[in-house]
Amino acid sequence: MSDAAGFIDEALRRESSWIRAEEAQARLGDGLRCYGSSMGAIRGTVRDALRRYQGLSHDEITALSSELWDPPVFERRLAAIVLLQSTVHLLTNTDLTRLEGFVREGRLRELGDPLAVDVIGPLIAGLEGQGKARADGVLDRWARDSDEWLCRAALLSPLRALRSGGGNWDAFVRQATVALEAVRETDQQSEVVSEAVSTVLNEVAKRRPELQFPSSVA
Repeated sequence: MSDAAGFIDEALRRESSWIRAEEAQARLGDGLRCYGSSMGAIRGTVRDALRRYQGLSHDEITALSSELWDPPVFERRLAAIVLLQSTVHLLTNTDLTRLEGFVREGRLRELGDPLAVDVIGPLIAGLEGQGKARADGVLDRWARDSDEWLCRAALLSPLRALRSGGGNWDAFVRQATVALEAVRETDQQSEVVSEAVSTVLNEVAKRRPELQFPSSVA
């Protein structure tokens, strides 16, 4: 374990609570271990780690995120997400491969949604030119994927940009249409996918009512 990962893991264990751990375990199921660290403790720990290990490069940040994510521990995976949120300006379109792996393995709203909304979305929003075009192609592929969690990530990723008056509404409509049609064709009632579409539509309707989603698809 690297020094930075060890520092974060030790701090999360120190901030653990068996009561929170039991509550989280009951809520999330048996797929992950839970330390019982609070979200505030996780954010504070990552902030302290970035101060302690200043000047981490892109490769060091992404390697640390994978190191934190690798053990199936809920709080470590949240720490990996917070780390990437805090350093999203360093990320590039090539990092979407790593993030795709995280989404496929996460399979929880508590992990997949912040990855999509607070990491993948801002990453793509900050790209330009060929990098942006390639990233948009990746999202189109995710929206067509049979993995409902990857599809959900594609649909939620533009939420922040759309909410703030930016984003590509036409791209969202196209991807949501493809995703919802795929659900219907396979006779699945995927709340994971349909809930993502509803979340974006509800948030956009509050701030940008002029943006309309085809009623024949919704």
